[in-house]
Amino acid sequence: MIHQQVPQQIGLTGGIGSGKSTVARILQACGATLVDADAIARQVTAPGGSAIEQLVSQFGSQVIAADGAMDRNYMRQLAFNNLATKQVLEAIIHPLINQESKRQIDLAVQAGSKCIVFDIPLLVESGRWRRQLDQVLVVDCRESSQINRVMRRNSWTEEVVKSIMAQQASRLKRLEAADICIYNDELSVDTLSLLVQRLAPRFGLSSGYDAQTKHFQ
Repeated sequence: MIHQQVPQQIGLTGGIGSGKSTVARILQACGATLVDADAIARQVTAPGGSAIEQLVSQFGSQVIAADGAMDRNYMRQLAFNNLATKQVLEAIIHPLINQESKRQIDLAVQAGSKCIVFDIPLLVESGRWRRQLDQVLVVDCRESSQINRVMRRNSWTEEVVKSIMAQQASRLKRLEAADICIYNDELSVDTLSLLVQRLAPRFGLSSGYDAQTKHFQ
């Protein structure tokens, strides 16, 4: 009988603008399998996605943009400060995300992956992920840095960024949930990459770090 290796399951989270997605890409480059909850959410709400029919049924055709995808800005405004609408949306999207995540996990196990990294923006908020994870890695930075990065990246106003941050878990809550924390404030991408690569062996990944020369190959 052939026993498949059980990969480590790492939850990766951080507030908007923290640099979480960059950390995810670096871990992927180190050999991790990446399961990106946001990417899956975009996939199921894309034109022809598995959530579209249910979204129209619940919220009407106005929730669909001209290209056939869910209008994310419209949906964000609709669900803002409306718990019932948010719960209906999550009841549609989350089971589909879970289904696709399970498919990707099964493929990773079959391929012999040593580590699966779950990129989950709302890991702390959901409350359900922690049970299936071996470790939680939080990417942290000052709230002012989050605001400045997102304003610069998305051309959003400070008010919009703060409203999104207010719907996410607080910085303290994320830190309380962390097994490992990367403080990504005023770091260059190269320095952040070195920090992540130093952590990689803790997750069963290759870092390219030579202990004798103390350099990355």
